[in-house]
Amino acid sequence: MMKVVSDSSCNIRRMEGLNFESVPLKINTGDREFVDDASLDLDDMLTTLKATRGKTGTSCPNIQDWLDSFGDAKQILVTTITGELSGSYAAAAHAAREYEQENPGSQVCVVDTKSAGPEIRLLVEKAQELLEQGLDFGTICQKIREYQSRTRLLFCLESLHNLAQNGRISHTIAKVAGVLGIRVIGEAKDGVLNPLHKARGEKKALDTIFSEMVKKDMVDGCRVRIAHCMNSEGAQMLKDMILNRFPRSQVGIEPTGGLCSYYAEIGGLMIGYEVG
Repeated sequence: MMKVVSDSSCNIRRMEGLNFESVPLKINTGDREFVDDASLDLDDMLTTLKATRGKTGTSCPNIQDWLDSFGDAKQILVTTITGELSGSYAAAAHAAREYEQENPGSQVCVVDTKSAGPEIRLLVEKAQELLEQGLDFGTICQKIREYQSRTRLLFCLESLHNLAQNGRISHTIAKVAGVLGIRVIGEAKDGVLNPLHKARGEKKALDTIFSEMVKKDMVDGCRVRIAHCMNSEGAQMLKDMILNRFPRSQVGIEPTGGLCSYYAEIGGLMIGYEVG
């Protein structure tokens, strides 16, 4: 049976009915390291990060981590966080070449999702659906890449503290945004997370997110996956907005794992969805 492997940016620990494994990324604060697996104490990690004034960061699985996750499977589909922001894809691709050389007849397909979180979940769910249809491995890999062109990711950040500690934005911008209650709404495009709008307050932010989804050709009956970092209320509000306009859509809500919580932070939302 085909095995599906993803790094932990997918927010998935296990998939019912699917031979699936998550390979953990790590979150580092200088004096502590948090492994993004099932044993992660997310509350402890978020509390520690909020109190950290020094540089923080993340590290990706290494080649051996990926090789260990492949086990003895003959056909393996791998999905990784965008290669533009992490070395996870490069390590997985190297591991795939090594595995195929050492295991003649094996096939490993590595997909750089150009995204993270709930958009990766959509790809994994599609892989399971295609597998259940009885399609061969090559066809599944082809259709996953085709499907990838019809999925999108939006995000909404209430806090920019970790991005500042990670050196991606200035501390001044992060502080001003926090004082003014500004949410940053953005999208994953070509593997990079790009800001699109600034909104003051959650209601305005949710309205902006929904408007972007409609503008990007979301249609009734599509799949939507909303990941939240300690913000189930905001996620439910967005779900209600979607179903009010697109009642046949399949909308799921899930908490973010460690890696996505690091970037989304408390109050953050990540939305993966299909377009027409």
